[in-house]
Amino acid sequence: MRKIQVLRTVAGLVAMVWILVSYRITSDATSLAYQRADQLVMSATLLAATFPVVVGAFIIASRPHRRRLHLRRALKPFGTVLALGGAILYFVLLTRGTLADVPFGQMPEKPSTADYMRLLYEVSLALVALWALAFVFFGAVLAVIHVFRTADIHEVLPPVIAIVLVWELALSDLVSNAYDSVPLLVRGAAVFGGPLSVTAVSLWELRRLRTRHGLTLRDALGR
Repeated sequence: MRKIQVLRTVAGLVAMVWILVSYRITSDATSLAYQRADQLVMSATLLAATFPVVVGAFIIASRPHRRRLHLRRALKPFGTVLALGGAILYFVLLTRGTLADVPFGQMPEKPSTADYMRLLYEVSLALVALWALAFVFFGAVLAVIHVFRTADIHEVLPPVIAIVLVWELALSDLVSNAYDSVPLLVRGAAVFGGPLSVTAVSLWELRRLRTRHGLTLRDALGR
């Protein structure tokens, strides 16, 4: 299953790069890298917003004896969402000047203890920002790949959330007119190719869970 998912991802990435380059949607490799990074961050952001809604509905729809089990298992995935959200919030506060409203600037000729403390504070903010940047980037990658480890709650959740997420991304592309400069058929393939392929793979994963392991959504809900 993992090999098929990786193959689908690689094929989708190659097709997307071909469309972006062939129709000059992006001008160079740097623009392409920034565009892919933006899409990754958007995917992780949408996933963070979708995660509590889908998981919350899943838990509410479960029978009471299953609900308690799912709630207990959801603590770690919810903690991952909060950690990623906290790192993003740190960047927002930092860029808005909430954490440091005035830049430190040049040290005076005779710095006081307050100046040294201010410098230490500024350096600490910069170090935390570097750590948070790496955490957000790698966290976004792992969150998208492992769907915030929702398999820890139940194995049927990752494919269900993946289906919801890709159609949200497709709707976002439609609203933003991300491929308005390409022919209609190519635009349709770019917008709907990913969601359709992810949906097909996810439905196949659900079928394998049912036929090989006896795991179904109905059973997960205790109904």
